[in-house]
Amino acid sequence: MTALTILMFVLAYLIGSISSAILVCRLFKLGDPRAQGSGNPGATNVFRLGGKLPAVLVLLFDVIKGTLPVWTSHYLGLPPIYLAFVAITACLGHMYPIFFQFKGGKAVATAFGAVLPLGLIIFSLLLATWTGILILSGYSSLASIITFSLAPLFTWLVRPDYAMPVAILSALIIFRHRQNIVRLYKGTETKIRNKQPLK
Repeated sequence: MTALTILMFVLAYLIGSISSAILVCRLFKLGDPRAQGSGNPGATNVFRLGGKLPAVLVLLFDVIKGTLPVWTSHYLGLPPIYLAFVAITACLGHMYPIFFQFKGGKAVATAFGAVLPLGLIIFSLLLATWTGILILSGYSSLASIITFSLAPLFTWLVRPDYAMPVAILSALIIFRHRQNIVRLYKGTETKIRNKQPLK
């Protein structure tokens, strides 16, 4: 592993640690998303707190901070396996941000951005799965859990050399959704459409 590779790991983590949800909520005077709604500093919770515009800004930034380190690493000539772990490091930054007391989000949008450089086919399969489950169920968390449960399979079918790192990333994201899984099982998870728990 070269010094450049280590540098990109560090930069990916630091970029991932910039919590757009917290910053956008401060800009729109919405308070701290970690202390309101679902408590998750992500686009879905920001949507519940402030509506479409703040949520879209959070979503775009979170996608970019996943894509930027991976694209940059590719441009600098890092081997494919290291590109995948740059993606994981960016998502770890989002989950455990050094700038915000290591209290971050679930990294779904950042993961989408990170896999984008792996190919439009993989990205499109993930996006279509996430969108379809969200439309059918109304649960953003369920859409994320199912999508990233299938992500290693999609990757193995298209780019098998990236399947293992994507599996690691998927496991991290599903782990971060463990409380959502409990609420889904109990029927108390909040739908994104009506902002109310299922009774």
